[in-house]
Amino acid sequence: MCTAFVSIEPGAAVPVLLLSVRDEYLGRAWLPPDHHWPDRPGLLGGLDLAAGGTWLAVDPARRTAACLLNGFGPLAPADSRRTRGGLPLTAVTEDGIGHLDLTPYDPFHLVLVRPDGARVASWGDGRLEERELPAGLSVVLNDGLEGLAANRSASERISALMAARADHFRARFTAAHRPEPTGDGPTARAWGAWLPIVAGDGLAPDEDAALVQRRDFGDGRIWGSSSISLLALGPDRLRYDFAAAPVAADGATGAAGAAGAGWQRIATD
Repeated sequence: MCTAFVSIEPGAAVPVLLLSVRDEYLGRAWLPPDHHWPDRPGLLGGLDLAAGGTWLAVDPARRTAACLLNGFGPLAPADSRRTRGGLPLTAVTEDGIGHLDLTPYDPFHLVLVRPDGARVASWGDGRLEERELPAGLSVVLNDGLEGLAANRSASERISALMAARADHFRARFTAAHRPEPTGDGPTARAWGAWLPIVAGDGLAPDEDAALVQRRDFGDGRIWGSSSISLLALGPDRLRYDFAAAPVAADGATGAAGAAGAGWQRIATD
């Protein structure tokens, strides 16, 4: 149940903010953001060791970032299926993925953020739909932009969990002072009132609305939030902060997983 919140304020000093929470089975191995791809040395992102791709890629030179969320719907043919983890890497360097043959990919939603805005590309059931995001706060879920994809989860329970998360945190981020992250100071200073909300807002990890979650769906594996990424983009600036989940609300080291602990400033420009 990955989730991305995108805040767009065209007149602000930092017009575009992205919060990306990656949810996954916690036994799936990964590495924290770095320059993991020799053929694309300028790109930053976490590395999924199972498939070699990433859930979020950042190109500091272009001041672009792309995060990937799995979708629902018919899967790609098994004999030609490709990992979706390469799509964010392509999107940040080639201004999207609309030029690709997407038939080998399972359904997905890809959020591409730029200094002047953002758009969502949703692929499923043989169709690609791209939408530019409006000013204000938008949320993208595995059920699509605002939970309104043509193909959504067949599970009422999963859909209810996504909706609870979106509703709670939309209200919290809207009510809080919108940060304007600049410079190379600590994460807590840069993200201000948003940071305690991002870190979970005091909700238990098994509550329906939890942003940083841990859930046992009864298959013997634990599903939960493995990492949190914060991106701030403007015409002359980019800031990228990252934490393995969970993390302390004040930005200090939390009981994070094997990939690291506490907030890290990955890049500033």
